[in-house]
Amino acid sequence: MPKPLLKITNLGVEFHQPGTSITAVRKASLHVGPGESVALVGESGSGKSVMALSILQLLPCPPAIYTPGSSIVFQEQELIGAPKSQLRSVRGNRVSMIFQEPLTSLNPLHTVEKQVGEVMMAHKGLSRMAARKKTIALLEQVGITNPIQRLAAYPHQLSGGQRQRIMIAMALANEPDLLIADEATTALDVTIQIQILQLLTTLQKRFDMALLFITHDLGIVRTIANRVYVMNQGEIVESGLVDEVFSRPQHPYTQRLLAAEPRGNPISAAPNARTLVEAKNLSVWFPIKKGILRRTVAHIKAVDGITLRVREGHTVGVVGESGSGKTTLGLALLRLETSRGILKYAGRDIQGLNQTTLRPLRREMQIVFQDPFSSLSPRMSVGEIIAEGLLVHRIGRDAAKREELVIRILDEVRLDPESRYRYPHEFSGGQRQRIAIARAMVLKPRFLVLDEPTSALDMSVQAQIVDLLRELQARHGLAYLFISHDLKVVRALSDEVLVIKEGRVVEHGSAEDIFQAPREAYTRELMAAAL
Repeated sequence: MPKPLLKITNLGVEFHQPGTSITAVRKASLHVGPGESVALVGESGSGKSVMALSILQLLPCPPAIYTPGSSIVFQEQELIGAPKSQLRSVRGNRVSMIFQEPLTSLNPLHTVEKQVGEVMMAHKGLSRMAARKKTIALLEQVGITNPIQRLAAYPHQLSGGQRQRIMIAMALANEPDLLIADEATTALDVTIQIQILQLLTTLQKRFDMALLFITHDLGIVRTIANRVYVMNQGEIVESGLVDEVFSRPQHPYTQRLLAAEPRGNPISAAPNARTLVEAKNLSVWFPIKKGILRRTVAHIKAVDGITLRVREGHTVGVVGESGSGKTTLGLALLRLETSRGILKYAGRDIQGLNQTTLRPLRREMQIVFQDPFSSLSPRMSVGEIIAEGLLVHRIGRDAAKREELVIRILDEVRLDPESRYRYPHEFSGGQRQRIAIARAMVLKPRFLVLDEPTSALDMSVQAQIVDLLRELQARHGLAYLFISHDLKVVRALSDEVLVIKEGRVVEHGSAEDIFQAPREAYTRELMAAAL
């Protein structure tokens, strides 16, 4: 057996705060051979990212403390306690890392050219012109179209898939021996996800580098890795060849992970259910302005002539890639985005209503966003967040009554009512999404837009949220517009599906028909990537 490129032995990481100590990783051991693909899987909070950051010694010490006996050896060099000069020669040069959310990892003030080029100038001493030439070549390698034009682009001007490709280009700039990909495809569409996985596999072979892929999605592990380590509560509980671990899991936690996909059947609306939301030929066009006078020269057709209806107790799933218009459609149905066409709520035309007239209807039409961490105010307690809508709509005669309503809804979404005194950062991702659902549900809405509410969650937590949404729908007769790129979740929750591409409906029908016999090539492509 060749010597491991990376060998982690008995790694222990503790976070020390005044009066408390949290153990994030316990005696974890792992190795990666030259040119090998290894996956590290587990749910949020299991210690995966702490382990990855430890490899590059990126944890702040203190409060992070490595326990005695911990060892991280890369190319026969111990990294724990290594001098800064040695770590600088390793970071971004011999070991590179791709982080989960490229929008927060990329500098919003720097262009693509500057961000990719500075990696090579810092480590290889390349001139600006040489770095520019190499940057263009890297952008071509990672599949960026029109790379010369993209050099001047800023991160916010790129799609999620393009930003992730830029991160990959930066990571590969110095041709590292080891690439660490920390949840690199979590927030991407299924088709983009497959493209990124295929790209990583191709580039790994081209550069003959090792890959440590960190994820909570077991489906990805089958695609990209030869060996897998399963992590739970800071410990490696199982490891081995991917086929062996997945076909004959030994540890109960691994068995539970493999069985954690969203299951069950969607709730079907009654045949005579009342139409709650109806849109005909709905369009949202954003003007493109140019010149000194900012004249409109063209339009971005985010939503282009879409027709749909959502009935009480009914779920319409909306699927499509990023930029297809899914979220814009949801915002337009709620009158949160200006649109043209016919838009009715409970039989009433709401397209021309002013904000004052529309306000009483707002409590009946609510939205749950994709990322609860950014949609929940960090300065407000959970109780204040949930009660805010009650105050706005003047529900509850006094503070005591409003607190009673908050307690009741926390119970309904299966959160401890005592948690109303805590703040969002004190909760896990799944708990924060329950808080976001509670915030919407406390107003007793009839129509709920669910915009990617499970995309950033672990698979087991996804299943719990899907079960909760299904339960709430059955109890209250809710109408859902469920927006997602995860077709497994859509299949478990939706009884009707709308497939959107570039603002237009590509295919529309019952979930059963579309999943079993998709008619359009684009739908079949989505199905193949996801299922």
